[in-house]
Amino acid sequence: MYDLVVKGATVVRPGFPDEILDIGVADGRFVEIAPDLATEGVPLVVDGRGKVAFPGVVDAHQHWGIYNPLDEDTVSESKASAQGGVTTGITYLRTGRYYLNRSGPYSEVLPLAQSLSKGRAYVDFGFHVAPILRSHIDEIPEIIGDFGVTSFKIFMFYGRHGLHGRSSDQEHFLMLPEGESYDYAHFEFIMRGIEAARRDPRFSQYADAISLSLHCETAEIMAAYTKLVEEAGTLKGLEAYHASRPPHSEGLAVTIASYLAHETELPNINLLHLSSKKAMDAAMMMAKTFPHIDFRREVTIGHLLADITTANGIGAKVNPPIRPREDVEALWEHLLEGHVDWVVSDHACCRDEVKFGEPREDVFVAKSGFGGTEYLLPGLVSEGTKRGLSYAQIAELTSRNPAKRFGLYTKGEIRPGYDADFALVDPNSTWTVHADESLSSQEYTPFEGFELTARVTDTFVRGNHVLDEGRIVGEPVGQFQFRPTTRP
Repeated sequence: MYDLVVKGATVVRPGFPDEILDIGVADGRFVEIAPDLATEGVPLVVDGRGKVAFPGVVDAHQHWGIYNPLDEDTVSESKASAQGGVTTGITYLRTGRYYLNRSGPYSEVLPLAQSLSKGRAYVDFGFHVAPILRSHIDEIPEIIGDFGVTSFKIFMFYGRHGLHGRSSDQEHFLMLPEGESYDYAHFEFIMRGIEAARRDPRFSQYADAISLSLHCETAEIMAAYTKLVEEAGTLKGLEAYHASRPPHSEGLAVTIASYLAHETELPNINLLHLSSKKAMDAAMMMAKTFPHIDFRREVTIGHLLADITTANGIGAKVNPPIRPREDVEALWEHLLEGHVDWVVSDHACCRDEVKFGEPREDVFVAKSGFGGTEYLLPGLVSEGTKRGLSYAQIAELTSRNPAKRFGLYTKGEIRPGYDADFALVDPNSTWTVHADESLSSQEYTPFEGFELTARVTDTFVRGNHVLDEGRIVGEPVGQFQFRPTTRP
C-alpha cells in the first residue's frame, strides 16, 4: 500500500530517459516508479500530468541565521526553500559576529544551533562548520562523529578584509583570542586536521563524505582595489563592488587553496561560488596541475542569472560580487561543458533595514548577501533549457551531485529506497519575479522583474506535501540530517 501516488508526471532520473510515470511513496521513501500504479485506498493521489518531477534540490550553500535569529530564519527561509524545489538545505555555521554572535567550542555551539532549528524547518537541513579558532581544529573528529557534520569551510579573505568591505577589526569580528590569527597558516592546519580525520579508522568507511569548502578571494588584493575604487570615485553600485573585488583575486585564492590541498594531501576540495571567467580558468588549471585532488566546482544561481547591469540595484551586493555579462556567459560555457559540479543559491536573507546603510545608494556601506533559494530550480530550468541543458543535467547539478559529495546518501535521486524528496515543476509557466510573492522574510530581490518560464508548484519532503500549488501546507516536517545518512 502506498501513502502517496503521483500520477503521470515526467520523471527525471539521471541515467534514464525522461518518462511519463507514476511515483509510489510509502513510509517516506520511494517504493516504485512505474506506469499505471494502483491508487485504490491510497490516502493522497496527486495529478502530475503536464508537470516534471525533479528529485528534491539539495541546496548545499545556505546561510540561515546570519542576519536574523536562527530560529526565525529556519521557519521563513525553509518555506522559501520549498518554493524553489529545495528539500534539503545545508547551512553554514561559524563562531564570531553574526550567526549566533558568540565564540567557543562547537561542542556548545552545535547543540544550540540544533535546538534553535528543531521542529521549525519545512525542509530537511544540515550544517557545514567553519573552524575559526585554533581549538576548533582539535574538535574536528568530534564534530564529525558526535554531531554528524562532515563538511567544513574556510573563508579565505576573513583574516584581513571585512565581510562587507575593508576592515581593520577582523580579530574582533571573528572573536579571536589574543595571539591567534585567521590566515594561510591556520588554513593549512585546518586542512591537516580534516585529512587526519579522514584517515581516522572510525571514519574510514565514509572518508569520501568528509570535505573542505573554500570561499576563494584574496584579502590583500581586495583591500588595495577597494581603496583604488573609492579614491577614484568614478564607479558606482555593483560595477564599483565588482571592481573592488576583482576576478583575479578569486583566481589567485583558488591557486593558493589548491596548492595547500596538495601540500596537506587533502583530496576532497570544494571551490565555492566561482563567479568569474578568471576564477573558473584557475580552477580548471589547478585540476590539471593536481589531478590527485578531487576538486568540485560550485556556481550560484545568482551568478548565472544576473549581471551588474540587469540585477535590481545594490540589493544584489554579495561576495564574490555579481559580475559583468562576459563573466556570466563564461560560467554558462563551463557549466555546459560539464565543468560545474553543482548549482546552489548561497541564500542569506538580509532584510531591508539591515541590508542598506546611509546613504542607501552607497554599495560600500550595504551588507553583503541576499536570498535566492526560491528561484533556484525554476531559474535553472528557465535559463538552462534555453541553452540546451537537459532535465537530467539539471537534476545532477541540483540534487545528485551535492547529495553524494556531502554524505546525503538517502537523497538526490528519484529511486526506490531513497527519501521521497521531489518537486513538481510546470515547465510552461511564464511568470515575473516579484519579491512580495516570496515566502522569505526579505522584502526585496535582485531578480525583481526577471521573467522565468518554469515554476515549482509542489514540493515533497520524505513524502510530506509541504508546498501545494505554490502554498505552504501543514506543519514543519524538516529534520536535521546527521551525515552521512544511510538507507535501510
